[in-house]
Amino acid sequence: MARINTNVPSLIAQNNLSRSNTDLSTRLQRLATGLRINRGADDPAGLIVSERLRSEIKGIGQAIDNSERASSVIATTEGYLAEVADLLNSIKSLVVNSANTGGISEEEIQANQLEIDSAIESITRISNTASFAGLQLLNGSLEYVTSGINSTNIDGVDIHGVQFGTNSAVAVSVEVTQSAQTGQLFLSAATGALASSVTIEIAGNLGVQTLSFVSGTALSAVIAAVNTVSDTTGVSAALRNGASQLSGLYFNSSEYGSDSFVSVRRLGQGGGFFQTYSAPGGTATQRDTGRDVSAIINGALATGSGTQVALNTPALAIDIDLSDAFATAVSGTPTTFSITGGGATFQLGPSITTTQQVGLGIKSVAASRIGGTTIEGGRFFLDSLKSGQTNSLTLGRTAEASQVLDAAITEVSVLRGRLGAFERNTLQTNSRSLQIGLENITSSESKIRDTDFAAETAAMTRAQILQQAGTSVLATANSSSQNVLRLLQ
Repeated sequence: MARINTNVPSLIAQNNLSRSNTDLSTRLQRLATGLRINRGADDPAGLIVSERLRSEIKGIGQAIDNSERASSVIATTEGYLAEVADLLNSIKSLVVNSANTGGISEEEIQANQLEIDSAIESITRISNTASFAGLQLLNGSLEYVTSGINSTNIDGVDIHGVQFGTNSAVAVSVEVTQSAQTGQLFLSAATGALASSVTIEIAGNLGVQTLSFVSGTALSAVIAAVNTVSDTTGVSAALRNGASQLSGLYFNSSEYGSDSFVSVRRLGQGGGFFQTYSAPGGTATQRDTGRDVSAIINGALATGSGTQVALNTPALAIDIDLSDAFATAVSGTPTTFSITGGGATFQLGPSITTTQQVGLGIKSVAASRIGGTTIEGGRFFLDSLKSGQTNSLTLGRTAEASQVLDAAITEVSVLRGRLGAFERNTLQTNSRSLQIGLENITSSESKIRDTDFAAETAAMTRAQILQQAGTSVLATANSSSQNVLRLLQ
């Protein structure tokens, strides 16, 4: 071609040189930033996926931090509870010592009472002061709030965890489907007295005692004798229907539930008439066990133990101490109350959803809140052991004080165990699983977004060579048109 108005070879060289320059600029940018995708035009689909993965990485990283923070909170709480447990154990020693009235003086008992007062005050002080970064741990701030509890049906409620979701409150319905029972044996005595002399062995959860009666002993006297030793056997006696001696009498275990039993058997040769039955007109037997209450809580079958029921589901974890009257009657009418708030919510996942949150209730360990025990129809707590209170040592109520104290020790021990299980089985495992997820997702995001230096270096070398060649070719193309001048000579 001998045309000079349009230098097509120059245009071709310019176009390819521009491409080489653009490619070289891209390679240099990727090598300088370490990223394969610096803007959406580099890889639109890859950018979308990468940004989603980056969001997940940030969420998982914070979830790991949340789990570690929660572990610190739980460990701090458990540390305070360990001190409370030590104080309770020291009180236990003082109560047992004070029961030894044959070996210690009244002044020593009073001194023990002063120590107990001090220990109880210390427990309440720990409850009020235990904190983590300004978060109160044991004063009830992390305890669930309830309303509408019918004290006639429910003696106590311990809520371990609740998932509220989008609800402001959670309703709880408890319906007894199988009544709690004590172990019970029936002795028939139509005349209202023993037909002959007899020696019997009475055994229960607390121990065994042997009682001897002569012929003609009235049933009321038998009942009085059995009830006199009930503190050592765990077995009491009462007339059938509460009045008629002609019907016979019942032997009952003092507690409800399958762990309670009553055993009554004749010893020796006399008393051939003596035979106990499972019920009036029932089968002959010498032993009977109690029965645990069965109940449905919010449509789910709860686990029963004596008059207590427990439910442990992701939505609701709760222990309820039913009153004897409610637990021993199947009325078909449930008792209801509401959980209106409170508790501690731990965000353990990267997304703010109910499934990635765990609710936990940490009850107050103030002396007025732990050790709840029903004694003689009254509900007593640890503070009832203080001077001037119902179960103080100076009033000689060591047995009652021991019951309340044992309940408080159990509550604190169970709370410590529950917190320990939460830390070990939930927080620690959650942190480890999230760490694995973080590693894999970070690796995936890196493959999409980060620069492969080996490949980019090779591509940069190629672009540099093409740039140099393009520059040389462009110079040649620009000078080739000058050859037309030879035709004009």
